[in-house]
Amino acid sequence: MASEESEDCCSFCKIANNESDTEVLLSDDELLCFRDVRPGAAHHYLIITRRHIDDCKALNGDHVGLVERMKEMGRNILARNEVCDTKDVWFGFHIPPMVSVPHLHLHALAPVSEMDLKSQLHYGPKSHWFITVGPTCLNCAMKIHKMIILL
Repeated sequence: MASEESEDCCSFCKIANNESDTEVLLSDDELLCFRDVRPGAAHHYLIITRRHIDDCKALNGDHVGLVERMKEMGRNILARNEVCDTKDVWFGFHIPPMVSVPHLHLHALAPVSEMDLKSQLHYGPKSHWFITVGPTCLNCAMKIHKMIILL
């Protein structure tokens, strides 16, 4: 988790608290979604928690449902933007220290087949610093746990 001080200066907390001009595309009581400012794909969205969680290293087995809800919001924004090929999509988290904003955020990217090599290496399964969220979030939780042990 985070201290109040880190929450006060967190740019994603400012978005979550409506203290930013960022256009929120989807939101509920727990999560919100907006476009990535440096997109790695034609459709690149970030799904963040309203409550400050530092990054994926703070996740544990109790957060599987949260990650599933984040992924579902990602699916919803992609569907709203007529991304139909669900096999041409990546969902994932960057692993510290390769986190641009220290606030938990899930990347939703599509179409993967049209991403340039740099973006594929930065946001894909070949990156050592990006964990893709597969069909089950339990797999993601296990991957994150393994990475924490290695770091």
